[in-house]
Amino acid sequence: MYNILVCDDDREIVDAIEIYLTQEGYHVLKAYDGMQAIQMLEREEIQLLIIDVMMPKLDGIRATLKIREKSSIPIIILSAKSEDADKILGLNIGADDYITKPFNPLELVARVKSHLRRYMQLGSTTIKESEAIYTVGGLAINDDLKEVTVDGEQVKLTPIEYNILLLLVKHQGKVFSIDQIYENIWNENAVGVDNTVAVHIRHIREKIEINPREPRYLKVVWGLGYKVEKI
Repeated sequence: MYNILVCDDDREIVDAIEIYLTQEGYHVLKAYDGMQAIQMLEREEIQLLIIDVMMPKLDGIRATLKIREKSSIPIIILSAKSEDADKILGLNIGADDYITKPFNPLELVARVKSHLRRYMQLGSTTIKESEAIYTVGGLAINDDLKEVTVDGEQVKLTPIEYNILLLLVKHQGKVFSIDQIYENIWNENAVGVDNTVAVHIRHIREKIEINPREPRYLKVVWGLGYKVEKI
């Protein structure tokens, strides 16, 4: 689960954002001024920050400048100002995105997912080097934690499904026959195992694909087997 810090002196806005992000499976932490945000970032492991510009004690612009001295997490700035100059300033001082109030909560959620996906693909200072993370597009597998996420959302797989997907993601672009998949995962000789593997493949697709009938990741190569497409 990703931790998202929401910082705004308007508590109603913070609570509203929390509702939408929690529904998407994110854990939300709250701050109400720039100083609180910086202190929380020092204590907690945060994957993304949403911060307002106009706040007491320390505004969002100055807070972002200080945060960027130590952290590369995605930062989305919220502001009632819609002038291009304000947006450019926000982006120039290190923010990754800028959303003008009033905003569509669904658009904010979509941008959060997009920035988290890119951030996790590129790697971050909060991820230990020892962790084995494999990514393709918005799909990520953390083999140390045995976690699979798609666009930042955790996907629950059975151990067999997980191992099949890990095999294919580790060897992106390589076609594995049904027999090869079975022998790699079950460690047995493959005899009449077509349906067994096919059922697991179908279940994996149902969990990781937006449209399992037109898969983006796990593709069939007719007459040969399956592969995870390089994206």
